Amino acid sequence: MNYYHITSQLPYTEPFLFVDELIEVYENGVVGTYSFSEDSYFYKGHFKNAPVTPGVMLTECCAQIGVVCLGIHLLQKEGDFTPNGMQIGMSSTQMEFLLPVKPNEKVTVTSEKIYFRFNKLKCSVKMHNSDGKLVCKGEISGMFKADVHA
Repeated sequence: MNYYHITSQLPYTEPFLFVDELIEVYENGVVGTYSFSEDSYFYKGHFKNAPVTPGVMLTECCAQIGVVCLGIHLLQKEGDFTPNGMQIGMSSTQMEFLLPVKPNEKVTVTSEKIYFRFNKLKCSVKMHNSDGKLVCKGEISGMFKADVHA
C-alpha cells in the first residue's frame, strides 16, 4: 500500500528526512524503513576511518517513523490534522543502543502505540538491521499542535 498521504505531510526534507518507506500503518502502530547513505553529513568525523551512525540519528529515525508518521495517521483519522500548521515536538525519549548501524545500512523501525491522548503520542519503538538483528529499542513521546496562525 502507498502511504503517500502520510509521508507527504512530514515536516522534514533532505538531509534531515529519515523515512524511505512505510510498509504498514494501522491504529496501534507503524512499520517503516530507512537506508543510511554513506554520504550523509554526520558520518564525516564520527569515528574517522570506521564511521557509524550516531545514536541521536537512530533516535530521530525511530521518532520520524514511529511517532510522527503514526501521529499524522491518527490525526488524519480523527479529522484533526492541519498539514500547513502542524507543529511537532519530541517530549521525551528513552533509548537503548545494542548494535552499530554502518553507512549504507537499511533499517526497519517498528512502533507500537502505548497511548495517544490530548495530542500526546507515546510509542514503544524497535529498530532492526537488514539481518533482522535488534539495533536499538526504547520509548519515544511526541506532542502535536495545530498552529492557529497557519
